[in-house]
Amino acid sequence: MRIDAKGMHYRELNKIIRQAVKDGTKELVLDNINGQRYIGTGINEKVRIIVNGVPGNDLAAFMNGPEIVVNGNGQDGIGNTMNDGSVVIHGGAGDVIGYAMRGGRIFIKGNVGYRVGIHMKEYKDQVPCIVVGGSTGDFLGEYMAGGILVVLGLNRRQGEPLTGDYLGTGMHGGVIYLRGEVEKYKLGKEVNIFELDDDDKKKLKPLIEEYCAYFDCDLEEILNAPFYKLLPVSSRPYGRLYAY
Repeated sequence: MRIDAKGMHYRELNKIIRQAVKDGTKELVLDNINGQRYIGTGINEKVRIIVNGVPGNDLAAFMNGPEIVVNGNGQDGIGNTMNDGSVVIHGGAGDVIGYAMRGGRIFIKGNVGYRVGIHMKEYKDQVPCIVVGGSTGDFLGEYMAGGILVVLGLNRRQGEPLTGDYLGTGMHGGVIYLRGEVEKYKLGKEVNIFELDDDDKKKLKPLIEEYCAYFDCDLEEILNAPFYKLLPVSSRPYGRLYAY
């Protein structure tokens, strides 16, 4: 099913999408998207949504199963409290990507903004993942409780940093993988830098393979660069402040 969303209010668009999914449509192509919010939000069915344009905030929020492909950039709040499914962004994206994300995967070809992956969490085999092809802003992984963040730092301009400051501030679970080094002053006091072990490599390689499949990248070139991981040094970083 194909929808021309030019000039369409986001409420009308999302009403049409939900009805189409309810009627059993398995693939939707949305043309001329220009800032319409909440696309894919709260949808539980296995449906593929192709977005041609730039969707608005909270794409795939509370999503539980669909596959969304964006042929353009994304804005803020992608995957807010997302539970399952996948989002692939063929461009850059804004702030607060994957806020409180509980499952599923988000792949972003380019750079992202601030506070990506904050409050991410995992439960047993439900492990959310975000892979960023470019660089990130400040507060990456803030208060992260679980899941996997990967920052590849591809196609950076000379002198452009891999991440912003306050990296992993308040982090108490999960792991952040970085393709390249970061200065220690950028780290939150709750995390430290470690070398990868064999288990890390087993987790990381399939995610990078998937990234390369989406964006036609050279897997070996990416893997040949050094990777490091950030882990929290305590599972209760604020225990002394709030528990007696």
